[in-house]
Amino acid sequence: MRLDKYLKVSRIIKRRTVANEACDAGRVTVNGKIAKASAEVKEGDVIEIRFGDKLTQLEVLAVKETVRKEDAAAMYKSL
Repeated sequence: MRLDKYLKVSRIIKRRTVANEACDAGRVTVNGKIAKASAEVKEGDVIEIRFGDKLTQLEVLAVKETVRKEDAAAMYKSL
């Protein structure tokens, strides 16, 4: 699954366009490498997102095309 779509489906970032802009600005890394929005995400990957001074680290637990709002948090684990 594409990185920008994963961030939206898992509700880490609310809109796909915002996820796309964050990736283009170089604020998102996958496994320690700056990632484009089109980068493939798979289970076990570690995603780091910079929101201003805050650094969020997440481990991908599941990759699903659609998920209910209540189950979205089960797609990743904070590190």
